[in-house]
Amino acid sequence: MGESILNNKKTNLFLILAGIFITNALVAELIGGKIFSFEKTLGFSPLDISLMGDFMLQFNLTAGVLLWPVVFITTDIINEYFGKQGVKRITYITVGLIAYAFLVIYLAMKLIPADFWLGVYATDANGNAFNINDAFEKVFSQGLNIIFASLVAFLIGQFVDVYVFHKLREITGHNKIWLRATGSTLISQLIDSFVVLFIAFYFLGSWPIEQVLAVGLTNYIYKFLIAILLTPLLYIAHYFIDRYLGKDISEQLQEEASKESRGKLF
Repeated sequence: MGESILNNKKTNLFLILAGIFITNALVAELIGGKIFSFEKTLGFSPLDISLMGDFMLQFNLTAGVLLWPVVFITTDIINEYFGKQGVKRITYITVGLIAYAFLVIYLAMKLIPADFWLGVYATDANGNAFNINDAFEKVFSQGLNIIFASLVAFLIGQFVDVYVFHKLREITGHNKIWLRATGSTLISQLIDSFVVLFIAFYFLGSWPIEQVLAVGLTNYIYKFLIAILLTPLLYIAHYFIDRYLGKDISEQLQEEASKESRGKLF
């Protein structure tokens, strides 16, 4: 009898990476409605740097940025071992699952709340009137414009990342993992950071161009710094993956990924 698919190391590696990728991308979308002050979280006052007229440069970020760096790293690892086709496949699956999750959330918000549920949470911790159903909707709902823009930006960012990654790989070969991984992330996230804002808040919203550029710049600066700081994790991940697969299988996968992706745009 042949080897069980569940005992195949290549299959197991892809399943693990896919699980990490999908989980972090989906949760990042779900928590993305919260905007937090990066400076205040660290115990500092906002920077308040004047930028583009009346807009101030402050590190007010979506909570989703906590998890997107994990998605970036996982993308690079999938790129390394499974090539463009591996990244495309998991990207399409993730987009479909995110769309499904928001459809379910939308339907859940349309359900009529039970009276006793409203009564149990009729007041907050300070005794003030509180409507938990309204809170539920505000927490889980994001404008359809934002959802659409986020998915479009995610797709574009992933395809740019995989293309730049393999272009750099053609130059560096199997060496300089940090260059192709960090370089592809920095370029793809430059596009991603602005695409979502332009679609959701400029073309489909009412933000002036100055505010879009100011917020986009803030988000990209954060992603830029995180991409640099997390580079060592790529080497740690490669070390454990190579030990799990074994030298021969690891080198074979990387070579196949490189050949399969060579000369292809997507």
